[in-house]
Amino acid sequence: MKSFVALSILGAAIAPAFAGVAPRQSKGKLTPVTVRGNAFYAGTERFYMRGVAYQPGGASDAKDPLLDLPSLRRDIANFKDLGINTIRIYTIDNSKNHDEGMKLLDDAGIYLALDANTPAYSLNRESNETLQRSYNDVYLQSVFATIDQFADYNNLLLFFSGNEVINAVNNTNAAPYIKAVTRDMKQYISNRHARKIPVGYSAADVAEVIEQQALYFDCGSDDARADFFAFNDYSWCDKEKGLQTFEGAGWNRKVETYKNFPRPIFLSEHGCIEPNRQWGEVAALFSTKMTGVYSGGLAYEYTVEPNGYGIVDIENGEITPNDDFKELKAAYANVTNPSGNGGARTTEGKASECPPESDDWPISSEALLAMPEGARKYMDEGAGTGPGLDGDESSHWSGEPSTDTAEPGSGAPTRTPTGGSAAATGGGAEGAGVTVEVPMRFLGLIAASVVFGAAMVF
Repeated sequence: MKSFVALSILGAAIAPAFAGVAPRQSKGKLTPVTVRGNAFYAGTERFYMRGVAYQPGGASDAKDPLLDLPSLRRDIANFKDLGINTIRIYTIDNSKNHDEGMKLLDDAGIYLALDANTPAYSLNRESNETLQRSYNDVYLQSVFATIDQFADYNNLLLFFSGNEVINAVNNTNAAPYIKAVTRDMKQYISNRHARKIPVGYSAADVAEVIEQQALYFDCGSDDARADFFAFNDYSWCDKEKGLQTFEGAGWNRKVETYKNFPRPIFLSEHGCIEPNRQWGEVAALFSTKMTGVYSGGLAYEYTVEPNGYGIVDIENGEITPNDDFKELKAAYANVTNPSGNGGARTTEGKASECPPESDDWPISSEALLAMPEGARKYMDEGAGTGPGLDGDESSHWSGEPSTDTAEPGSGAPTRTPTGGSAAATGGGAEGAGVTVEVPMRFLGLIAASVVFGAAMVF
């Protein structure tokens, strides 16, 4: 009888905790990608990015390419012909549903690497003051809403917390703000979603500080360490005959620099156009000279924009692959992934040492700003509907900024997501995986309630 009473107490304690916890349904047939050691894996298979940047219209005319379904279907046919497995999108409308577009990509075997910022909701690097003012609760609500829109898609590969925010030596002061956003995104994913989704930064290849950036975003407490480091590399150029080689482009030195880096590294953009494109870097990226350190890359870019980098021309809505497309297609067709893990390390490496302060790197402390007070509620309540692509320059200043310094480790989650999704292990049917989120603090309350109740009974 006492056992029955104790079980009744247990049930009464558990029921309220689970009453407000909604099961989440994973979407898609592709296996979610995870980080292990310094590489990505889809299940047990090493995952290398063979991709292209995809933002028709360019950054100046930011539109959501996943909502233009006729154009997306047309372009996916070219993606499949090109032989890629990943696209990068820089701007989406986080107020809209993306089920149809993401399913089209999933059916084609294509993953999405997604930037979490939009032109109106991002860090402003103009000065220390603008950085501090733009790191605010309204900005984070937009970032978190983007996470909510995409976290349940199995083919959501990763999130970028920023892109080339540091684009010169004179704005390295942005690094702590980028790192704070990375920490906040990781915590939000762990608190609100069912699987671990890699979060990291896409850096400009500023020679004087590129290594410092890699080390900085990997140092310190685990809650603030990026899950990967990526950079936009245009050094494989034909400025003089013979420079489009592994040694001529200096890629041998970069491999040496990052050989002991504990997290995945990849090229978030590549494809120099001076004076022509031969895409010889593709063969290098997928050779064992690089795969122990690098996990592939994303060619820049799909459509021809004013900068001249595109691999397809658009005229009156019609797409025509150009010579760069044909050369890139041939380059991808001529490489195969190395056998096994390609030389990657499968064990977790320790955090990097933070780079020392210098004239080029004026960051003297590991301390980060605390999450803005007004954004903390989203960890429990969710972000709600995002602002979409509305907003203007004033949007950067519309929230309340952070005013406190965070304690190391304060960004740790209150629950821990699983490594993948049920769909990844349960046969792969779309919508097969259902995961229930249970916050750690709820379990602690349950345990305390049961102990107290049992003591009263006995």
